[in-house]
Amino acid sequence: MRRNRYFDPDKSHHTEDGFRALQPFSNGPGDFRRWQRERRQEQHPKPPEKGYLAFEQRWWQEADFDGHGDALWWLGHASVLLRLDGLTVLTDPVLGQRASPVSFAGPRRRTPPAARVKQLPPVDVVLISHNHYDHLDRATVRQLVRRFPAACFLVPLGLARWLRRHGAQHVFELDWYQSHTHRGTRFTCVPAQHWSARTPWDRNRTLWGGWVMQHHRLSFYFAGDTGYAPQLAEIGQRLGPIDLAALPIGAYAPRWFMSSQHIDPNQAVQLHRELGIGRSLAIHWGAFELADDALDEPPRQLKRALREHGVSSADFRLMPIGARWSL
Repeated sequence: MRRNRYFDPDKSHHTEDGFRALQPFSNGPGDFRRWQRERRQEQHPKPPEKGYLAFEQRWWQEADFDGHGDALWWLGHASVLLRLDGLTVLTDPVLGQRASPVSFAGPRRRTPPAARVKQLPPVDVVLISHNHYDHLDRATVRQLVRRFPAACFLVPLGLARWLRRHGAQHVFELDWYQSHTHRGTRFTCVPAQHWSARTPWDRNRTLWGGWVMQHHRLSFYFAGDTGYAPQLAEIGQRLGPIDLAALPIGAYAPRWFMSSQHIDPNQAVQLHRELGIGRSLAIHWGAFELADDALDEPPRQLKRALREHGVSSADFRLMPIGARWSL
């Protein structure tokens, strides 16, 4: 057994050989194979109702970074670019064609990234939520560190070594509720109900989490990947008020398998309310087919959930990949 060099017996999410989720996973041995078998039998995921081309035409555009005003861009999946008072923050940069360790297999994009690294404005801070391939892409990271060598990378415990091995020079790794300040803005790693792995042999060896950015003008919460857990409400209690959030709404089906690791649109709206978030952006949908929900199912389900919870679509926004939200 490989010992967790960060192990703290007083922290419930620490174990001697890694980390554990906020809530125990409901999945048992053989459930992954069962899901894959049922997925093949039922031919999931289904194409969007009007086809992939029509979906791309409705939900994708190339990002336009002109101007200097405060704004947020969704670049696809969990990649968000936030510019605030001249500070530019990028989350989970995955701007390649596959969420995979190899270029010839694994989940491929159904919609293009909204921008390439060479098109990005100068990036000051990169926030990484965890090491899954749809959130941490080797090629994108290498391009970023070549183009922006001064960029600061903030990562959960255990990921600094990987980032440095791929060229990052300024890396800080944090535990849940630990903070790092960059140019007067505080970034805090916060809990998420999830897991980590990049190989079959390193499950939960590195930590995962979300991030709260506290700037004097605005507080921003990036949830990364998370299932629902009551403990998430503590984020709002400890670090609120949260003005703006990027919350995942996709890769949630089937619920019997995905609920421990991914919230669905209804739970995303529930988190929006429980954390007291001012405005939220729906992310983690529309790019990769990682679960059984079709590409166009999460936005339909989100619209229904907003009506049921009495939340305005202006307060929990759906926007095309590449769109700009002026702040």
